[in-house]
Amino acid sequence: MIDAMLAIEDDRFYEHGGVDMQGLIGALASNITSGTNRGASTITQQYVNNVIIDSNLQNNEEVVFSGSMQKTYGDKLREMKLAIAVEKQLSKEEILEGYFNIVPFSGTTFGVQAAAKYFFNVTAAELNIPQAALLAGVVNGPTLYSPTGNPEVALKRRNLVIGTMLGTGRITQEEHDAAVATDLGLNLTPVPSNCVGAVQAPYFCDYVTHLITNDDRFGATLEDREKLLYRGGLSINTTLDPEIQNAAQTAINETANPDTTDPEIGHSMVSMEPGTGKILSMAQNSRYTPEQGPGNSVLNFNVDQYQDGNPDKPLGGMGGFQPGSTYKPFTVAAWLDAGKTLNAQLDGRKRTYPAGHSWNASCLPGGRYGIPEPWTPINYGDTNYRSTTVIDGLANSLNTITLAEINQLDLCKFQEMAFASGIHNGKSASGQNEPLEVNPPSSFGGGGDASPLAMATGFATFAAEGLKCEPRALTSVTAVDGRTFEVPAQDCQQVMKKEVAQGVNAATQQVMTKGSGYNLQIGLPVAGKTGTNDFRSQTWFMGYTTGMVTASWLGNHVWGDERGTMIGKPIGGRVYPEIDGSLIAGPSWKNFIQRIPGEYGANPFTPRLRASWATRRRHRGRHRRRPPAQPPTVTTTGTTEAAAPRGTTTPPGRASLKTGSLPGARHTNRGRFFPGQCSAPGGLGCRSYRRCRGCRPCLCLIDRTQPFWDSGGDAGRPAAGQRAAAGAAPVGHPLCAEPEPQDAVAGFAGGAGTGSGGQHRRQPQSPRRRASAVGGPQAAAAVPRRLRSRFQ
Repeated sequence: MIDAMLAIEDDRFYEHGGVDMQGLIGALASNITSGTNRGASTITQQYVNNVIIDSNLQNNEEVVFSGSMQKTYGDKLREMKLAIAVEKQLSKEEILEGYFNIVPFSGTTFGVQAAAKYFFNVTAAELNIPQAALLAGVVNGPTLYSPTGNPEVALKRRNLVIGTMLGTGRITQEEHDAAVATDLGLNLTPVPSNCVGAVQAPYFCDYVTHLITNDDRFGATLEDREKLLYRGGLSINTTLDPEIQNAAQTAINETANPDTTDPEIGHSMVSMEPGTGKILSMAQNSRYTPEQGPGNSVLNFNVDQYQDGNPDKPLGGMGGFQPGSTYKPFTVAAWLDAGKTLNAQLDGRKRTYPAGHSWNASCLPGGRYGIPEPWTPINYGDTNYRSTTVIDGLANSLNTITLAEINQLDLCKFQEMAFASGIHNGKSASGQNEPLEVNPPSSFGGGGDASPLAMATGFATFAAEGLKCEPRALTSVTAVDGRTFEVPAQDCQQVMKKEVAQGVNAATQQVMTKGSGYNLQIGLPVAGKTGTNDFRSQTWFMGYTTGMVTASWLGNHVWGDERGTMIGKPIGGRVYPEIDGSLIAGPSWKNFIQRIPGEYGANPFTPRLRASWATRRRHRGRHRRRPPAQPPTVTTTGTTEAAAPRGTTTPPGRASLKTGSLPGARHTNRGRFFPGQCSAPGGLGCRSYRRCRGCRPCLCLIDRTQPFWDSGGDAGRPAAGQRAAAGAAPVGHPLCAEPEPQDAVAGFAGGAGTGSGGQHRRQPQSPRRRASAVGGPQAAAAVPRRLRSRFQ
């Protein structure tokens, strides 16, 4: 391309200093003797002229084009003066680069790269001799020599350029003959601009452009910011992970391809990194284009309508959708924050709340929320009305259990916790973010619309154990002239007690192992929550590990009520008679996550849940009871190990049950060892073999390897002397049952264990109840009869 352009426009480019006096004199002589209007502008002069034109256009000033009657000798002299100055400041290569990037090839096509893509659908580096000659010929008159408007004139001009290339020794005779023998060879391909032309993640591209045009760090006015963005040659580095983005887009296309899906139904995924707020991917099932048509949209399903609720800062988003039951974990968080436990038994039977019934709501006038008419909330499928625990209610997404929780809470509490975690009204236009509504139905998702990005932020707060980080997309922005611009820094703060977030994570893990996410397990520590609104117009799956949180949304983006139900409408070529979050949005997430093994962190959550005895013995048929054959044991990381006698050493990383290992330890005259006193309810699967003399028996194991001490909250067990000196005692944990006034009677589960996959035999225990984990010298805790072995 350089050879073609220099041959026809400025053969002496590398010899002159911006103005070619030899060429200028020759042009003047030719014009005088022949009456022609031959030009003598060098490439440097043309570059200067194009920069002047562009500047005048940007500033709404008068524009004078080359060759026009308005162009005076004064204008030409100015160009010559500026060209000489440019030659002193820039190298020849820099001048050529600037020229090739700004020169017009048609009314809307500027720069050789755009021209190559438009006329031939190739890159500038791939242009052959006849293609390069055609483009070089167009520059002298984009309208006159237009290949589409005047193909015959364009062909003659192209052959003239090819002949000039031969005459200046830039090509051989054979190359010349082969080139002139070809036709124009056009392959017109309109070149999309801005994010329409993004090769990957166009909606994330759109989100980033809005972040820049909304931020006064990139200019005092919107006009200044847009000029910088579109004409400043910015190098923008973002948090997007290409591999994760490709996996998300592939999963979405396979689930709800726009060509085989009802145009009203959208599907999107957005992923974040807990603890940093980095947005790793942002994908959806529509084509980013302003052209009208099924499956086309420039609206971003993943983000709010406005940034921080400010209508002067649009984000190009839909503004969110009803979150359904994905909102329930925040009610559980409020429950735990109030000092209650996941094993608390609640009445989940179906009931009608009479007119005038009210709930505590401290943020509302009068401090109460009342209903004007009778209300009968129902569970999914109008079934499962029973008394059960808080953790079981979340795992099975029971609305009546959620309402039983808020009957003991302040309605404003779970709303405040959700808002502090990042969940807000995605359609707010008041100038600030607003929380979702405060009412009983909002406890299970009826309180407004939240965007997938906001939902991902909220669940990332759980994954990061209460540390909420604002979503972050930009890491650096640099202009072509070397200027760097400040970008929003990582913004994280602890908004939730660490123990509360850990308790919610334990509950959402149960969703995956025995609840609505059972079929979505991936063989790694994972937590999640499904969500479906009443009309089946919005469905969700929130899936997360310790290293990545993903909001998978599938719903009707046109209608959010009964008119928008997705039942009976094609989704990916299929029609579903029933739809919920675990049916499409969930499997799409699983498809996504299985495509990127190793690309995200998936460490065990703290605390780590043990498999229940019911699960362990499921394959063994009828349960058998046997008396203990050996001393008490504790299940540690994948092994079951006998308690060590006094004075022995426990292998690193394994819990010790030796006498004296905990303050107040006792032993019976049969030589069986017991862990001693504990504080408030805490731990998982805590058992002792028999009633302990003078103390309440239990062992507070939270991470399956060592007791959890309140001295700093670390899962490390200091020596007994150090604990006694420091007054440390095991910390309670929300997974244990509410304390009861009676002494807890239970025993450690004894029997043989062979590590992972080994047999586990349940030993005789109290006929009345078994003790859950408790801690310290305060109170014992007992698990209700029906939950005897559920958590271990």
